[in-house]
Parts: sequence; structure tokens; C-alpha cells
Amino acid sequence: MGKVTGFLEYTRLEEAAEAPEARKKHWKEFVVHLSDEQASIQGARCMDCGIPFCNSGCPVNNIIPDFNDLVFRQDWKNALDVLHSTNNFPEFTGRVCPAPCEAACTLNINNDPVGIKSIEHKIIDKGWEEGWVVPQPPKAKTGKKVAVVGSGPAGMAAAQQLARAGHDVTVFEKNDRVGGLLRYGIPDFKMEKSHIDRRVTQMRAEGITFRTGVLVASKPLSGQAGGVTNWATQTVEPQALLAEFDAVLLTGGAEQPRDLPVPGRQLNGVHFAMDFLPLQNKVVAGDTVSGQIMATGKHVVVIGGGDTGSDCVGTSNRHGAKSVTQWELLPQPPASENKELTWPYWPVKLRTSSSHEEGVARDWAVTTKRFNGDAEGGKSGNVKSLTAARVEWQKDPMTGQMKMVEVAGSEFEVPADLVLFAMGFVSPIGAVLEGFGVDKDMRGNARATTDGDGCYRTNVDKVFAAGDMRRGQSLVVWAIREGRQCARAVDEYLMGRSTLPR
Repeated sequence: MGKVTGFLEYTRLEEAAEAPEARKKHWKEFVVHLSDEQASIQGARCMDCGIPFCNSGCPVNNIIPDFNDLVFRQDWKNALDVLHSTNNFPEFTGRVCPAPCEAACTLNINNDPVGIKSIEHKIIDKGWEEGWVVPQPPKAKTGKKVAVVGSGPAGMAAAQQLARAGHDVTVFEKNDRVGGLLRYGIPDFKMEKSHIDRRVTQMRAEGITFRTGVLVASKPLSGQAGGVTNWATQTVEPQALLAEFDAVLLTGGAEQPRDLPVPGRQLNGVHFAMDFLPLQNKVVAGDTVSGQIMATGKHVVVIGGGDTGSDCVGTSNRHGAKSVTQWELLPQPPASENKELTWPYWPVKLRTSSSHEEGVARDWAVTTKRFNGDAEGGKSGNVKSLTAARVEWQKDPMTGQMKMVEVAGSEFEVPADLVLFAMGFVSPIGAVLEGFGVDKDMRGNARATTDGDGCYRTNVDKVFAAGDMRRGQSLVVWAIREGRQCARAVDEYLMGRSTLPR
């Protein structure tokens, strides 16, 4: 414990950020990591409590009290080693993780929690600045070949762990660049893609091969619904991978978006969020994009109140939208939680993102009834407005389940030239799982347990699944955890034992 009275002497310090009006004019990151002195003081706030609930609140089980103490003592190199011992890519989580560790912080019971995320952000940025993040090639090769399908955080974490164990790893990605939803989903103003690029450089130096523009599936995705990014120029049959590799990991995302089939759905200007966000990522990367969906000068309505909806808000404001409205079907959550009831678990409370601060009209308990166009009923018409209604959530006396009931006479209409669906994702791409013959669970995810001898194994020999493809839509930090754990399971499968961390 760095300073016994630190939590009594120091207050929480949030990371500095550029003013909303200024940052809306560019696509760069606008949050600045703490200075060395500021991070040291924030590390001093850690109580080093008897049971550090932050460790279990963190999906990758970061050893948080230890690196907090090291930061307080300004021992940055060892702090980085501790951080990397559980997390392959803290520069990703230090920027986009919602920090469940902070919700579980013991200090959070009656005070502001330790700024764990800001400390993590500082450690890894300093590590890169000092040149401490270097390739770690294996000391010996095993002669085993592993294919990783999907290059998001789960695939990248699994690939790096397996390469360091000495296996020959090839990562297959259907898009033209590595990163999955980190690359084509998270806007650059939240996480610049140079962070992915330098990790890819490190991983190549560790012996990993990346094959982009390659879809591994039983059939092309031309017949898939919208909202799935796919710039593949080649399709590889799953059976070809099974024949060539000793093990195959399926680590793609849960990319099939939830649709809203109400009257007027076919109108021009009604899109999935993932038809909108990735194109802007490509433009920022310097690509020439034809037919980009733009919010410039439009009334934008974002349906869905989560992180993807927030990203649509921030992107629309940077395009220069005339207005941005965001709707959520659920009731407005409380401004703050009852910590005596929720701690150390993740609380349901009102959260205002940096994109919300940049300008948006938010509304809750709203259901969309129809889209209205300038050519009523015509497939070639453009959306011009939305008709919606208020809803109440009532408990069913028979089942106890909460059910949505429309409020009589509550219909209203708002102008809308661009509508973006950000209502979550329902399952992985079916063509991938079907091509391998992998069983699905009730939600359409790859069926694979995380317990016992068959850890992360599917019903198909040699085929493993991890990340969103196995657990469904989730957080980057959960993807990294599953990628690491799946890598250990594959190593054990191939070698009979493993020295990789659990």
C-alpha cells in the first residue's frame, strides 16, 4: 500500500478533455492521460483493501492494487509488467472500457472510486513512449499450426498468446484491415487506429501472419442483412482450414444487428449503425469511399441508447447534423445508484458519454411505430419523419416479467432525414458457424463451455470459439479475457499442458 492515508487526503481527478465545440471539428482523440505526478496521487488513493473487489470486477482480473502502488512509487516499468501480465492490450481498454473495476472499488461504497481506468491509460501510454513495449517472440517453436478467424480483441489476444507459446499462428480477417469492431465500429475520436497498427507490427515481429480480405465461411455474405462489415476479396472454405491447421479458433464478433420491422422500414435514409460508422473509419484512414452515409445538414434520429448509439451521436455531430435525437425503449435510469444494494456489481444508472456532451436530445421509454416518407408507401421514397409513442413498463401479474404497454394517446412525430438503428447485436454471422458445422445456443452463438476439460471447445474436433462469437455482444475487455483463456485451452489441447496464464 503506497500511502495509508491517501484515500483520505486526495480526491478523484478525471482526465482532461478538449472542449466539446472544439473537438467536434476533428476526428482525433481528445482525452489526455494524466501526468506522472497526477497518476501517482491517484494511485495513492488505492486503499489496498483486504479483499480487492476491483480484481474480480475486472473481467481480465487486472492486479489493480499492485500497479496502483507501483504508480504511486513511480515504478512505471514494473507497473507496465503487472498490467501486461493480465491484459494484452491495455491501450484499448484504457480508452474504451466502461471500467467495471471502478464500480467494484471498495472506496466506491461511500466515496468516489479510484481512477483505475485513467491509471491504466497512463501506464500503457508511458510504456509506448519509453519504448518498453517490444516484441516477445517464442524461445522455441512447437511445429503446431493454429488458425484464428476474426481479428478483433478476442482474436488478437488469442493469437498473441499462442504465438508466444511457440505455435505458428495465422489470423484471418474478412475486412481490409486488422482490428474487427475496434477498427470498424469504434470511432477514431474514441480510439485512434494507430494503437491497433503498432500492436499488429509487434505481433508480426512475434511471428503472427495476418491475412486480410479473407472470409472464412460456407458461402459469401452477399445475401446477409445489412449492418455487417465485409470487404472480403476472397472466400475460404472452413474445411480447408480444418485440413491445414492443427486447431481453429472462431473469434469473430456478434455482428448481426437487431432490426426494426415497422411500416416504412424500406425508405431511403433508414440504416443500421454499422452501415454508417465503418465508412467514416475508412474515410479517416484515408480511403476514398463512394456512397458514404452522411448526417450533414440532416435531422438525425438514433434508435438505441447504448455505446453504439452514442458513437452515432458523436459521428453525426462531427458531420454537421442539423439536429441529433437519441431514443431508448427502456425507462430513464436513476441519476445515481443505491450503492448499498448494488455494490460491487455494475449499477444501472444514467450515464452521459462524451458524445452526449457534444449535443443531443435524449428521450426514454419511446417506441417507434412507423417511418414516414416523401413518397408514401413507395420503396424509392426518402424518410422525412418518425411517428413514435410513449410506453410504460408494467409487471405481468402471472409471470412477473416486465412488459411494455403503449400509453394511450401518446403518439408524436419528429422530423428525421436519417435514422440509425443502434439497438444491439443478436448473433454472429451464421455462414461462419454453419460452414464449420458448429452447434449454436438458443441465441445463435457458438455453443462452447468455459468449464472443465472441454474449455472453449465446440462440438467440432479442433474448433474452439471465444469472444462475442461465443458469449454474444459484450465488452472489449471480455473479448480479451476469453481470447486469453481460449489460447490456454488450445495450447493444452495441442501440447497436453500449458504454461500460459489462465
